[in-house]
Amino acid sequence: MSSLSRELVFLILQFLDEEKFKDTVHKLEHESGFFFNMKYFEDEVHNGNWDEVERYLSGFTKVDDNRYSMKIFFEIRKQKYLEALDKHERSKAVDILVKDLKVFASFNEDLFKEITQLLTMENFRENEQLSKYGDTKSARAIMLVELKKLIEANPLFRDKLQFPNLKSSRLRTLINQSLNWQHQLCKNPRPNPDIKTLFVDHSCGQQNGARAPSPANSPLLGSMPKAAGAFPPLGAHGPFQPTPASVPMPLAAWMSNSPAVTHPAVSVGPMGFTTTTNPSAILKHPRTPPSNNPAMDYTSGDSDHISKRSRPIGVSDEMNLPVNVLPVAFTQNSSQNMYNPDDLPKTVARSLNQGSTPRSMDFHPIQQTILLVGTNVGDIGLWDVGLRERLILKSFKVWELGACSMPLQTSLVKDPDVSVNRIIWSPDGNLFGVAYSKHIVQVYSYYGGNDIRHHLEIDAHVGGVNDIAFSTPNKQPCIVTCGDDKMIKVWDATTGGKLYTFEGHDAPVYSICPHHKENIQFIFSTALDGKIKAWLYDNLGSRVDYDAPGHWCTTMAYSADGARLFSCGTSKEGESHIVEWNESEGAVKRTYQGFRKRSLGVVQFDTTRNRFLAAGDDFLIKFWDMDNTNLLTSVDLDGCLPASPSLRFNKEGTLLAVSTHDNGIKILANADGLRLLRTFENRTFDVSRTASETVMKPIVNPLTAAAATNAASVSSAATTDRTSAVVAAAANGDARNLADVKPRLNDELLDKSKIWKLTEIGEPTQCRSLRLMDNMRSSKIRRLIYTNSGVALLALASNAIHLLWKWPRNEKNSSGKATTSVPPQLWQPPSGILMTNDTTDTNQEEAVPCFALSKNDSYVMSASGGKISLFNMMTFKVMTTFMPPPPAATFLAFHPQDNNIIAIGMDDSTIQIYNVRVDEVKTKLRGHSKRITGLAFSHPLNVLVSSGADGQLCVWGTDVWEKLRSRFLQIPPGRTPTAVSDTRVQFHQDQIHFLVVHETQIAMYEANKLECMRQWVLREASSPAISHASFSCDSQLIYASFLDATVCIFSASNFRLQCRINSTAYLPANISSNVYPLVVAAHPSEPNQFALGLTDGAVHVLEPLESEGKWGVPPPTENGSSSSLPSSAPTGISVSEQR
Repeated sequence: MSSLSRELVFLILQFLDEEKFKDTVHKLEHESGFFFNMKYFEDEVHNGNWDEVERYLSGFTKVDDNRYSMKIFFEIRKQKYLEALDKHERSKAVDILVKDLKVFASFNEDLFKEITQLLTMENFRENEQLSKYGDTKSARAIMLVELKKLIEANPLFRDKLQFPNLKSSRLRTLINQSLNWQHQLCKNPRPNPDIKTLFVDHSCGQQNGARAPSPANSPLLGSMPKAAGAFPPLGAHGPFQPTPASVPMPLAAWMSNSPAVTHPAVSVGPMGFTTTTNPSAILKHPRTPPSNNPAMDYTSGDSDHISKRSRPIGVSDEMNLPVNVLPVAFTQNSSQNMYNPDDLPKTVARSLNQGSTPRSMDFHPIQQTILLVGTNVGDIGLWDVGLRERLILKSFKVWELGACSMPLQTSLVKDPDVSVNRIIWSPDGNLFGVAYSKHIVQVYSYYGGNDIRHHLEIDAHVGGVNDIAFSTPNKQPCIVTCGDDKMIKVWDATTGGKLYTFEGHDAPVYSICPHHKENIQFIFSTALDGKIKAWLYDNLGSRVDYDAPGHWCTTMAYSADGARLFSCGTSKEGESHIVEWNESEGAVKRTYQGFRKRSLGVVQFDTTRNRFLAAGDDFLIKFWDMDNTNLLTSVDLDGCLPASPSLRFNKEGTLLAVSTHDNGIKILANADGLRLLRTFENRTFDVSRTASETVMKPIVNPLTAAAATNAASVSSAATTDRTSAVVAAAANGDARNLADVKPRLNDELLDKSKIWKLTEIGEPTQCRSLRLMDNMRSSKIRRLIYTNSGVALLALASNAIHLLWKWPRNEKNSSGKATTSVPPQLWQPPSGILMTNDTTDTNQEEAVPCFALSKNDSYVMSASGGKISLFNMMTFKVMTTFMPPPPAATFLAFHPQDNNIIAIGMDDSTIQIYNVRVDEVKTKLRGHSKRITGLAFSHPLNVLVSSGADGQLCVWGTDVWEKLRSRFLQIPPGRTPTAVSDTRVQFHQDQIHFLVVHETQIAMYEANKLECMRQWVLREASSPAISHASFSCDSQLIYASFLDATVCIFSASNFRLQCRINSTAYLPANISSNVYPLVVAAHPSEPNQFALGLTDGAVHVLEPLESEGKWGVPPPTENGSSSSLPSSAPTGISVSEQR
């Protein structure tokens, strides 16, 4: 076919897809052979439609075309053959062997014989090479990965795997253009013509004898832009308006002009950045707004990010959000315009003293209370705002002066003063970059806490480096910088090597905004002459050229979900603008009102929650709703703000850091932010010291007081507890008079109705419990876990047998999830086999059982002192066994990103990182002295935490598998752990903190610093020991079981006991005192449901009464002696930190 025919086919394919002619689309793909729709191919393979799979392939290749094609067809037919064997459809398998597979015998006769022999086996998995064959679904998925690699490598599919990057409804648009063009050539064009058909040339009849200008003299032709792809802004068939000679390209449209941009498949929606349903809108091109016509649509550019510095060069600020940050998840109101005052962080929760003027700030993308600060004297600070603690303060220093350019060395000799222009975290929080006012960029690695290390120092630009950001073009971590030398540069974030240099600005580049949409990576840049340009990572020059409102210092940013583009700028005259852009047209969509007529500095701004904008202007913090141009509200913070303060939201929008005129920082919080700070409030206060300061500092912030009280929770008397809380808050002196607090405290002391009582459950009628039945109970339940779907419970008994209970889906249980209302069934496959681990000759009671469940609930990895077995959860069949003892496995954990990688704790104290697919130990980790008792991964932190019978905690980096830090548990005086004492670890939902469970204590540790943040220890040596504990699924509760069969439920935020369940509530009255829970399992989606595995082999599921809905009431932060704690409860003490 000719090239034109090929392009027409693509247009027709897009049209058919948009009109939902799905079968016709794929038939045309097959018959033309121009585009191989990988998505359609994948779907057909997953569905096992083998005839359609081969038919579709035949439009692009045949079996004997080349070795890639032969391998593709062989894999498909082999899979079809194995599925027939797996279903015991022997005749069908023979038919496939003879008709489909025999063609390959001439190429590999031995392979064909081996395939034929599978017919003689009862189960083809007896063949060693097929022993790891799982179920049909997983086998198809594995095969599909291989097929995609073969197709991509096959030269016959070259240029056929990517669909052209077409705008939405492109064929309709071209036809519409044609109709308009015909109308323009009419002798008597009408203002509103009626074009009724495409099958004949259009013409307008004579109208009142008027004569139209000839085509040669048409004003339209005379003003047609010469640039490729540019068309005049035509209406549907309306009157034609002359267009300017220079028509800038829309912000979105420039993407489609790049030959480097491809599209993966025919899409129902638009092929470009934005959806445009009106064909004429696609043709519409923006014009630079004339300054003398404010009534036009393009009144000013709008933005949603941070305006920067108070002077053009050498100043800092918050320009763009971290690149590729995931969208923030939060619950919105039913209407975006419904404004809830609590949504905005406006309450001062922390006051920090930086010591010099903050110029740029950025919150850690994962650890919501870690704040980076860069100042006007080149200092960088790292704060934990939850603790009010500055972790790091570093002054500017060139790491290797000899490696720097002579211009930089000369500049530093002439004027050693340097300021931070920009400081920003990488999207994963493992790096942060600092752009300085002279030449240089420094990048640090962050290892948590106060551990930062030199990573890269780049002599990036001549003059100041005005901005820095992180991006990942083609999944390669990069650093983007811009500077006074009018350039944008892209650097390899690993090596520091320069990858790209973008030139084209005529003035110093002020800010950059890297972003991506679908598979397109790009960078917006703004310069001090007000020009906005856009760049792809291809060295082919700028794609757009626009004027920003204000024509001076402008920054750009996207909303958190990447759907909306904003800019903020200030002119040399002090006029400030925040605008939202229409990307498809390159025009201003809305301009936000409320700025001072003449700003006293460059306005800074930020966005949050896909909903709010905030800017520092006129000694205020001003807030807007993104969908409303009018000012929403503002705060002045009692006059402590500079004229144009720096500001920055944390990722969730619950905290806002704001610079103050006294070299400080105020942390503003909303209700969620205050709760967050209370969670991290973990320093106990010296009451005697702060008491003396109370007289001198009568200012008390009630929010700080509440947070402080939450952390210091050891007092036993109400008055002592409340007094210490007030005193602790007074020590931080924020914003409220002490006299305002006293009446509230007195009222609470007098109001007996506010006295909190521990919820104690001692009767079966006070909770819902269900004892799970089985016919083989005799051994202890050593391990217990819910399936990830929450519809079943899996137990491993000390006799190495697994028990699986599944809940039915019926009228009483419509969700099919685990519940105490409906008894589950002890499930077994039709074969009747049991899922039994390999064992050794040793006493099974001495063996350490362990298991781990895959994320899709299809497989369980398990061991009971013998080999590790991989079971199919549907058939109970052993897929494979490996690692015979010694040493024996004692704990198993799947890697969070790859089910083929598992961490195996051994009884010889090592941890083996094992690849199941290739049956290979990747590495061995050594650091413990006794057997491994717990393992837990944190994917955001890229760490593995381990615990051992030696009472030691270790943190390992998963990138290079090395030990980062370790610490021993502090065993309470008078307690001697048993020889087989287990220490378990489990990560909190935030993936930063983790729970440690030991027979003497439960504790919360922070993984980066391996610091104990919170701890509950048994006070008396005679108290029953802790047998196990687990977080609830939302990490708000901790379920702990004890050797006296008591279950205690703690609030995870402060480790205070909120509910106690006595054994009499769920165990029969005549049961032995030796029966108690060995393991606790929390439901994966129901935070108030948990299950217990007992020493008598029983499993109990417990839930609160439906009328209650939860396990008691969380204890107040100030309960003291007002709380009623039964003397029979396990006695312990909750402390905020143990060192």
